[in-house]
Amino acid sequence: MTDPRTVYLSDYRPYSHLVDQVDLTVRLAPRATRVDARLHLRPNPAARGRHVLRLDGEDLRLVSVRLDGTLLDLTPDDTGLTVPADLLPEAPFVLETTVEISPETNTALEGLYMSKGMYCTQCEAEGFRKITFYPDRPDVMAPFKVRIESDLPVLLSNGNPVASGPGWAEWHDPWPKPAYLFALVAGDLVAHRDSFTTRSGHAVDLAVWVRAADIDRCAYAMDSLIRSMKWDEQTYGREYDLDVFNIVAVDDFNMGAMENKGLNIFNSKLVLASPETATDDDYARIEAVIAHEYFHNWTGNRITCRDWFQLCLKEGLTVFRDQQFSGDMRSHAVKRIEDVLTLRARQFREDQGPLAHPVRPESFVEINNFYTATVYEKGAEIIGMLKRLVGDDGYARALDLYFDRHDGHAATIEDWLKVFEDATGRDLTQFKRWYSEAGTPRVTVSEAWNPGPQGGTYTLTLTQVNPPTPGQPDKGAKVIPVAVGLLNPNGDEVVPTTVLELTKGSQSFRFEGLAARPIPSILRGFSAPVVLERAVSAQERAFLLAHDTDPFNRWEAGRSLARDMLVAMVAKGAGVSPAWAEALPQLVLDDSLDPAFRALALRLPAEDDIAQTLHAAGTVPDPDAIRAARRAAATALAQRLAPHLPGLIAGLTDSGPFTADARAAGRRALKTAALQLLARVDGGAAAEAAYAAANNMTEEVGALAALLDIGKGAAELARFETRWSGNALVMDKWFALQVALAAPDQAAAVTRRLTERPDFDWKNPNRFRAVIGALSGNHAGFHHAGGDGYRTVADWLLKLDPLNPQTAARMSTAFETWRRYDAGRQALAQAELRRILAAPGLSRDLSEMAGRMLAG
Repeated sequence: MTDPRTVYLSDYRPYSHLVDQVDLTVRLAPRATRVDARLHLRPNPAARGRHVLRLDGEDLRLVSVRLDGTLLDLTPDDTGLTVPADLLPEAPFVLETTVEISPETNTALEGLYMSKGMYCTQCEAEGFRKITFYPDRPDVMAPFKVRIESDLPVLLSNGNPVASGPGWAEWHDPWPKPAYLFALVAGDLVAHRDSFTTRSGHAVDLAVWVRAADIDRCAYAMDSLIRSMKWDEQTYGREYDLDVFNIVAVDDFNMGAMENKGLNIFNSKLVLASPETATDDDYARIEAVIAHEYFHNWTGNRITCRDWFQLCLKEGLTVFRDQQFSGDMRSHAVKRIEDVLTLRARQFREDQGPLAHPVRPESFVEINNFYTATVYEKGAEIIGMLKRLVGDDGYARALDLYFDRHDGHAATIEDWLKVFEDATGRDLTQFKRWYSEAGTPRVTVSEAWNPGPQGGTYTLTLTQVNPPTPGQPDKGAKVIPVAVGLLNPNGDEVVPTTVLELTKGSQSFRFEGLAARPIPSILRGFSAPVVLERAVSAQERAFLLAHDTDPFNRWEAGRSLARDMLVAMVAKGAGVSPAWAEALPQLVLDDSLDPAFRALALRLPAEDDIAQTLHAAGTVPDPDAIRAARRAAATALAQRLAPHLPGLIAGLTDSGPFTADARAAGRRALKTAALQLLARVDGGAAAEAAYAAANNMTEEVGALAALLDIGKGAAELARFETRWSGNALVMDKWFALQVALAAPDQAAAVTRRLTERPDFDWKNPNRFRAVIGALSGNHAGFHHAGGDGYRTVADWLLKLDPLNPQTAARMSTAFETWRRYDAGRQALAQAELRRILAAPGLSRDLSEMAGRMLAG
């Protein structure tokens, strides 16, 4: 017998009924909101036979239920309401329910809840069932009419405004949508307004709704929205389809943002920005997430997913689209490097541990636990590979066909791949394994050179291995696009980027007529999400760092030099690599290169990255040794660059007004990186001066981080707190920096001290992540041999879980790598996971995650 709590893809069946129209009346009150729902239903011809009507519902007090006006005597169970089949007509009918809910006490932040006096909703994935009884599944789509009654001045919902008066407003969304896209907001808000005219001439009113105190920090979000709308028309041919588009900033929000049709609800940190309060990273993230949620209007809303197993269909595609957009707005080379850094740090880690799962999973216990890097980032990589394989024209034809064929539908991965097959004639049966198999493929490279009188032949042999993952011990060969270029020993490119298709376990590719043995540049642009294994000397990596024409692989060469060096320092007691110490300064001081690219080149591999590299090589990682090696390498680089750093910083200092464009942000990024190196050799003198002179948050936080990293900055921390104590988003940075940069033996103690402050609002997800998330991210601190890091994080997960299980479960992934480490650390981490699992009343969310991490 299967576990009744587990949902399986193979069990999908169409819903018993179709919903033709939803009419909602919501009478708001903090602890006694009344929701009247009027559902126009009819039997679904695709569901043969007579069926009960099963409606999802949780934490609802049923007041009444009527079928075609007749009052029914029904009692809901813990998960919903069932109308027996013998009561249901075999023709269209109307079901009316009235329920009562308590938004004020809804601390899970799912469904309808309150955030500092504002009513707001979060219904993805299964939050609508906490608002009213309804078939809460993505393949049930219907137009909604909503009436909101409240004495609050701003009352918003999906679609277009219909009418309003004192204490009420009515909205109509004509586009059929699943319940997870329902949204409602009511509050004392003000709007930053603008407008947009689509290419067909349709005028759209735009508004970003915030609290009055935040109105001066909305302009960049609005600018990002308008650029997103233009870009989607120009690049994908997609126009907006309503009269209004509203964005609302909410302080208490589990996720980043939500693409509700016509009414996007955002975590306030992804809307509010000014030079004084937001860093360049904040600006870039706001731009990307505004675009992401807007792009969902077509890839997620107009075409949604049939069931939650198809989540990657909307999220992977939309992440890929927002990556394209950010590349166009900023720098494709820099954006690609940043995306791969994120992929390796989050998704590769996930794919190589107990939480590994396919991009389209086969089962789940709690769907909220599958909003993962695998679904989002790896899902986007699959779209990128598909585009690379079929070409730009093939991709454009397939997308046009996808929109034409599936507009208004709830689609599947099979539907998605079929449009590519139909548009390009390509068989994607083997490619589909990327969706069904977990794990990160490893591609090994061997090579041969045969000189000849008519030119030599260079042969590349690529071999793929697809490692076992939980529940999937054996896997087939995947289609892996490997982009390759060849360089002559003098640095000239003799073979431009060519995409090799690796479709078998092992294949050889020949390049003929070459004058000299080439130096290969393999996996250009990171053409597939794989681990590349090839024996490469430090001299060859330095050569590629100096000469490679592919910016990603040029950066990769420098990063690989640094990673190899750090691994040798930890595992073999080696010193700083001369090849790295000589090659990197040349690149960093090359003014012909993008400053943002140079800043990324200066960034050493993260401690967790080195730990995974050591683990993969069969060495047990020592977090303290990794930290020491990384800091020693940074100091050595600082000493090497010391004569140049003051001049570099001065040359990157702009005297004009702040701008958030990519060029200015890149200059600040390189300046900050240089300042943090200089602090290692000048005792922080330049960083102290920079903090005092900073006129924007990027430079203020950068200078403060430089000081904290060398054990200084107490005075600056106090000044920061005094200045920004009234701004919660800025103070989140203050909290996070102290924990992230604390010494390993002090990290848990610093965390405890900060959590004892009255302004540590642990029920607010942003503040909780700023502190507890920062401890999880302090590699040597979280994995401190005494186990204090493990205990502290586990304590807080157990405290949060009864109130907000979704956030607790997502943050529990801090423990997913526990099996990497020595026996002592393993025992300590395992004990905390067992303590979590043994807690009375543990949520389904956290129970599933802890159980998978223990079992994996």
